[in-house]
Order: sequence, then structure tokens, then C-alpha cells
Amino acid sequence: MKEYRTINKIAGPLVFVEKTEPIGYQELVNIVLFDGTMKRGQVLDTSDDLVVVQIFETTTGIGKDSGVRFTGETIKMPVGRDMLGRILSGGGKPIDGGPEIVPEKRLDITGAAINPYARSNPSDFIQTGISTIDGTNTLVRGQKLPIFSGAGLPHNNIALQIARQAKVPGSTEGFAVVFAAMGITKEEANAFMQDFERTGALERAVVFLNLADDPAVERIITPRLALTTAEYLAFELGMHVLVILTDMTNYCEALRQIGAAREEVPGRRGYPGYMYTDLACLYERAGIIKGLKGSVTQIPILTMPGDDITHPIPDLTGYITEGQIVVNRDLHRKGIYPPINVLPSLSRLMNLGIGKGHTREDHKKVSDQMYAGYAEGNDLRGLVAIVGKDALSERDRMFLEFADLFENRFVRQGYDEDRTIEDTLNLGWELLSTLPVEQLVRIDRELIQKYHPKFRTGAKKE
Repeated sequence: MKEYRTINKIAGPLVFVEKTEPIGYQELVNIVLFDGTMKRGQVLDTSDDLVVVQIFETTTGIGKDSGVRFTGETIKMPVGRDMLGRILSGGGKPIDGGPEIVPEKRLDITGAAINPYARSNPSDFIQTGISTIDGTNTLVRGQKLPIFSGAGLPHNNIALQIARQAKVPGSTEGFAVVFAAMGITKEEANAFMQDFERTGALERAVVFLNLADDPAVERIITPRLALTTAEYLAFELGMHVLVILTDMTNYCEALRQIGAAREEVPGRRGYPGYMYTDLACLYERAGIIKGLKGSVTQIPILTMPGDDITHPIPDLTGYITEGQIVVNRDLHRKGIYPPINVLPSLSRLMNLGIGKGHTREDHKKVSDQMYAGYAEGNDLRGLVAIVGKDALSERDRMFLEFADLFENRFVRQGYDEDRTIEDTLNLGWELLSTLPVEQLVRIDRELIQKYHPKFRTGAKKE
């Protein structure tokens, strides 16, 4: 293996090497320091005159006299059946005190894009046990459904609850969770590990933890390692895999940091112009492939800087993914958990995974009616602030009370409360029964006769 001593410049996590032979993009690199220690990196950019190498650790100790060796290989993730139940670093090394992973295969972390023709339409309902997701913004197997949150909001608790409770009702097929945390504090990492171990969810999970003081470059490869693991479990072992990526904002900040070190021309708010492409390369690795058993479902979580939904990170994520779950600060201030606001939330594939044969025949109608009632009641709150509650009609007061009831009964639930879809829909009917039957304009008469508590109890008496 040739060793080059032609380092021209070191900038942040980047090393610029001159006068090399043709070098492949994303090739692994070993940097040999003067004392014999070795650091690893990856080719970020290659041309006839200059090769840019991003270092996975700090560049401390690297000088112009350091040796550079190009290995001719790309980063590969060692994968095997015994990965379930393991906690790994953001670079894929075990940090749970267990042995090294004995690989059955070593897979390229870049992955291969799923051919659109080979994709199968998602249609299987995933039950998260959280009513605001299952009832009104349903997650479907093979979907990518992000959670938009803000700093200080309990998105990590929501992520852990989903990781713990997610299942496909009535299915006996293998279900696994791949959980990748990027740029988190040591305290958060310990909380994640303790929660996984306390609840027993670790048995069916693979956890990747990239800490805030780890190099930015490692943050770039963490989601790719996680998705490569998920693809192996799904498409080679036939499991159904839920991938939770938190926090994608930290990932995008790492992209911006490396872009600045490369002296690239910045795009919106200083983020690289290719950020859309980069995010799409991650998000589009979710899906179902025709003829194969498994599936990869994604829940990326991101904190919106300044709670701004038009910020480039949530904006681009919204273009690529199939909806969004919005975590709301006002609900959090009221002490409601999980503080998910159903009004700006959306699941574009919801209709494919609900209804007869999936959840229950009344699911869509109940969801629409609750959404309409809550939206009207929420609008009336603004009117009350101007004219006072006494100026409202009796009908308006009913919808105002329905909005409060919806937040306190339907949205609010315990951190360990796992509601079935039956529980969620029955609770929806219970709330709708507080409104006069003639106001339930979005539900068919047959469904009202069958599921409305007023008529159900009447039928039981007879």
C-alpha cells in the first residue's frame, strides 16, 4: 500500500492531499501520525490535483509530515443475526460491554436506491399505542413519517414510547426497531439505554448512539450505518423494521460544518445546496420491495430551530417524506403529554392502512369528525379572547368544550400507556357522544347506529 506525504492543508475535520494516483470517491483512508498511531478517514472529494479526506476523529496531531494510505475500500457495516439487543457507537462499535459483532456479511453503508418499479404500495397498519398517531395520523408499514418538534419538547420520550410499543396487530412476523441518536448528550444517551433495558425493548432493537462531543463526520455516517442494518434485517432476514432517527437537525448541522470547512458556496441559511439530495438519500431507503418479505419504516425526528416550520430542515424533509407529526409547545405548556397537535399533522398514506380489513370500518369517519370538531373548537378560542364566552351560541360552546375534552382525554395519555386501535376509536366515539347526533355530519348513519355509545347501550338493554 502506497503512503503519501503530500498533505497540503488541514481545515477543521478535513485533510487536503496533493499529487496522488486516481482515488475513488468515499474510499477509506488511514492517516499515520509521527508517533505511529493511526487515524481513519474517508474520501469526500477527488480530482486530478487534490483529494479531500474527512477524518472520523479529531485532526489533532496530524501534520504535513503524516503519512496517508488509501485502502481501496469503502465503509462497510458488519451485520449479523446477533445484532439485536446490542448498543453501538455512532461509528458502529459495541459500547454495551459485549463482544464484537461476528459479521455474517459486510455491507456498503451507502446502500442501493430502491427501484420505483420494484416498490410495493404500503398498506399494513402499524400500531404505536399513541392515539394522536394511530387514530388521526396513522403510520403504515413502509412509510416515512417524520416528527417535527422544538428544543425542550419531549420528542425523545415520544420516540422511546414508539420504539417500545410499535407493533403490527395480529401479525406473527418478526418486528425489530433500529434506533439511531445523533448529537445527543451523555445524559440523554444514558436515559435511552436505561429505558431500553428497563422495558425489555432492547431485545428486539439495535441502538446507535452518537454523542454531542463525537466528531461531526461520525454524525454523517451514523444514519447510514443504522439504515444498512435495517435493510439487512428487513430484506435478508425478512423482518419488519422501524427505524427511528433523532435528531436530524444535528445531522444537518454536521453537513453545514463540513461544507464550511470545504469552503463551499452555502445555500439557504448557510446549509449546503445539496442538502435536499443528501436527506433524500436517507429517507428514500424506507419502503417495501415486491417479492421480499420484510419492510423498512422510518420515523425521522427533527427539532425545528426557533419552532420555524419553514426552516430549510423541516421544509426539505416535508417535501421528501409522506406527512409529518407536529409536536406543539402550547400543548406542552398545558402539561399535556404527548403534546402532538393533530391540526398541522398529516399522514399521506393513512387511507391505505385503515378501514375494514386493516383497523376498523369506522376509522376514517371518526378521525375526520374529531378533526373537524377540534378545528372548530380551536378557532372559537380566538373568538372567546375577543368577545367573551357569554357571547357564544349554545352550539359554539359545545364545540369549545369538545376541543378541551379532545386535548385532555384523547391527546393526553401516560408515558407507559399503550392504547390499542380499538381503545383509540372507542374513546373517539365517547368524545363524539358529547355532541348532538345531528352535528356528526361526517359519519354515515349506519356507523352511528352501530358504534355510537347512545345506540350501543340501547341495543344491549334490548
